[in-house]
Amino acid sequence: MLMSDIKILVVDDSSVIRETLESYFAEEGYTVSGADTAEAAEQLLSEQEFDLILLDIRLPGKDGLTLTRELRSRSEVGIILVTGKQDDIDRIIGLECGADEYVCKPFNAREVLARGKNLIRRVRNQRELAKKPIEEPVFRSIGTWQLDTSRRILLKSDRSVSQLTEGEFQLLLALKANEGVALTRDQLMDRIKNRTWNATDRTIDVLIGRIRRKLSEDPHCPQMIITVHGVGYLLSNNPQDDL
Repeated sequence: MLMSDIKILVVDDSSVIRETLESYFAEEGYTVSGADTAEAAEQLLSEQEFDLILLDIRLPGKDGLTLTRELRSRSEVGIILVTGKQDDIDRIIGLECGADEYVCKPFNAREVLARGKNLIRRVRNQRELAKKPIEEPVFRSIGTWQLDTSRRILLKSDRSVSQLTEGEFQLLLALKANEGVALTRDQLMDRIKNRTWNATDRTIDVLIGRIRRKLSEDPHCPQMIITVHGVGYLLSNNPQDDL
């Protein structure tokens, strides 16, 4: 795979930041495009497939959070949010919307490149997996749902389907492998790091929230993924017995 075959999109209304990020990745041999609005980015996305998007949260017109949510609903493209240091709440919302990573302005070029390369590997691995023949499905029970490990989806008896992102799938698999046992955030990170998806302490809580929503859990009284205060999280052995 040639570096030039990997496509990166930089979306920022600041020409200085946009051109700086474009030059970082272009110097590494990647094919890089730029857009100054979400609308311009959507036009480019409709014309070609990208591996990574570096996306500013604060854009004129449609903001970066809205674009992130829309992209994640239909694509597993790598998304790194580029934020200001004062945008702490927006960063968390961005992760909840499905962003993979974020970097703060002023950013370190080597950090952006490292995070970008990790995400590109993950995206490429996912696409290669999608091309392989469909394996015999393996189902694991998660409350009233079934986790299809071959397609990485959640299935309910009423045929409801919830698609999982890479991070959600790896975290849910770790909880299932230790069903009934409370795991700390550090233990959860240990179980899913060094894979194609890279976890951080802050994103564990965000991922748990996203998984609970996909399991249709009551956020105030979850029955399947339980918060063990002072410890971490556990997947209940008998969630229906707790109802």
